[in-house]
Amino acid sequence: MQYKAILFDLDGTISDSKSGITKAVQYALKQFDINEPLESLEKFVGPPLQESFEQYYEFNSDTVNEAVTHYRTYFTEFGIYDNAPYEGVLEMLKKLHMTGTPLYIATSKPTVYARKILEKDLLAPYFKEIVGSELDGTRSQKREVIAYLMAIETLKAEEILMVGDRKHDLIGARDNQVDAVGVLYGYGDYEELSACESIQIVETVSALEAFLQSKIG
Repeated sequence: MQYKAILFDLDGTISDSKSGITKAVQYALKQFDINEPLESLEKFVGPPLQESFEQYYEFNSDTVNEAVTHYRTYFTEFGIYDNAPYEGVLEMLKKLHMTGTPLYIATSKPTVYARKILEKDLLAPYFKEIVGSELDGTRSQKREVIAYLMAIETLKAEEILMVGDRKHDLIGARDNQVDAVGVLYGYGDYEELSACESIQIVETVSALEAFLQSKIG
């Protein structure tokens, strides 16, 4: 099967963003007198933020909204700059871009943040479109992000491939009848990814590049 476009998740796939995200979550939780070590908050990297606060701390909708506000207070000033592309990602994007295959970002992170991060890291020019959620929580589920991107770019499910590091990426792709590839250099492990539908699971950026090069055209 040859694909005509590739969709990438951002956090854990293109960008190593653990530090900025976990510090922002830690700051938000402290406002509720909840003190957590950073290493225990890695689970927040990838899934929708609202969903994680609700799932892990049983916050109601009002408390979730308050927690997200605190998170963004820290993230917009500090966390948004506390990340970096994974080693080899820039070179991979350059080579894929040279093939003429359209590349896209499909992330649960708000679009405004995703764009700033990619511009900071000089990666934005390699993507035809960058799509995420809205600040009001609209389109926070990965299936919604993928569906929206497919609609605005007139992409056919059978012609695109989703790349991500968490189950939310693979499930979101499946819900749109889109094939997916899981990556293990991010924040999901083999057990998590192998439980979902994917056509391949790769361990490194170089392995991902080789696989994608064999599947586009």
